[in-house]
Amino acid sequence: MAKHLRLGALGEDIAARHLESTGHVILARNWRCELGELDIICDHHGELVVCEVKTRSGTQLGPPAAAVTDAKANRIRALATRWRQDNGIAPCRTRFDIIAVLVPRAAPATLRHHRGVL
Repeated sequence: MAKHLRLGALGEDIAARHLESTGHVILARNWRCELGELDIICDHHGELVVCEVKTRSGTQLGPPAAAVTDAKANRIRALATRWRQDNGIAPCRTRFDIIAVLVPRAAPATLRHHRGVL
């Protein structure tokens, strides 16, 4: 597996553990269709939460959350609608989050959970 794919998978694992520790129930991870992929979909006290996970090893290119452009946010919203339809879930209150994970080489990983930002 390529280095960037391993880093992304590590970030998603860290994000999933964080979500579970804060009461989120994970419904799906890495859900894909022909339109793209959703990283983590979960339930939090009856609210559907769609999380985009961005992981970086440094901030030379900016913070991880900065990688989510308007176009990416629009695609995530469309994918969430498709996921609900494919799973027989009626339109419901949905929150869109970004989980930014920074995994530097010589320090522990850090996580920042941006709630309701997309």
